[in-house]
Amino acid sequence: MGGAGDVKDVSLTTVTKAYEKWAPIYDKFYHKLLQPSQLKAVNAAMENGTRILEVGVGSGLALGYYPRSAEVTGIDLSKPMLHKAVEKIEAQGLSNVTGVAVMDACRLGFRDGTFDAVAGMFMITLVPDAEAALDEFMRVLRPGGEIVLVNHIGAERGPMAAFETVVAPLAKMLGWRANFPLQRLRDWAASRGFEVIEVDPHGPINYFTLIRLKDRRGMSAIAA
Repeated sequence: MGGAGDVKDVSLTTVTKAYEKWAPIYDKFYHKLLQPSQLKAVNAAMENGTRILEVGVGSGLALGYYPRSAEVTGIDLSKPMLHKAVEKIEAQGLSNVTGVAVMDACRLGFRDGTFDAVAGMFMITLVPDAEAALDEFMRVLRPGGEIVLVNHIGAERGPMAAFETVVAPLAKMLGWRANFPLQRLRDWAASRGFEVIEVDPHGPINYFTLIRLKDRRGMSAIAA
């Protein structure tokens, strides 16, 4: 798998400091750009049930997109971003949000099988160890549930792939990966009994991708 050599290639301190600076202006820059991707992720997550964990909830831009029937828990590493999320929850009367908390995606403070779906929006390339985070998502997911990711995924070939390799050191300084490959997610899924059921490039120049990872471990056990 691709994660072993990358465990330390993104610093949590770097990410936290970066988002402390972004918090006051994040919504202004990203609201319209991220909205289509967030709506796709919310709709996909809700296909699995009402109990949703949103990892990397940030300033809460996506919280208002969940139906009132949902029970949404949000976590993020950045306190300033979560303060913005709390403001939205109160201002919009989002009673379907059960709570938000500062938490590391690689060390989730929830019991096994708590959620119907885990939605990770624009965060999987930020964590120091993506596979460890996915393992935690798997742990807190009910059997047959789904991990829904939306992110920029690195190109596998061509000019864009070459460009992302060149800018990777700069991206690392900013706390994110420019060349995170889709194959890394496919490898994790295959090794854990999950199935990649959808890969949906979208947005300007298909810059973002929705990836849905379905828990098939029960089916594997039945087949065995």
